[in-house]
Amino acid sequence: MTHRIFVANRGEIAVRIIEACDRLGYSTVLGVSAADKDTLAARRAGRVVTLGGPRPGDSYLNMNAVVQAALSTGCTAVHPGYGFLSERPAFAELCAENGLTFVGPSPEALRA
Repeated sequence: MTHRIFVANRGEIAVRIIEACDRLGYSTVLGVSAADKDTLAARRAGRVVTLGGPRPGDSYLNMNAVVQAALSTGCTAVHPGYGFLSERPAFAELCAENGLTFVGPSPEALRA
């Protein structure tokens, strides 16, 4: 089975996740804001999807947009990176409800 990982972050953390996925043989899709379409991370990702406007609330913090983008691009997992959605139990649960693996702690661990 080929794994495709949706990277829901930006900057250096996104670049590091993409590089790790490359080394493991996983393809990547990077979710970006309208302001981040031409970044180093966008150039390194296998594919780029614009999640929304330039403000994080319109893109990186929009849980439904992230999950829909991951599903529509055939991803099997979502890596939230650091910050943004990485510490939100509701996001980990939304991923699971939609058949996506959340790369991070379980919702229970996030709550604790």
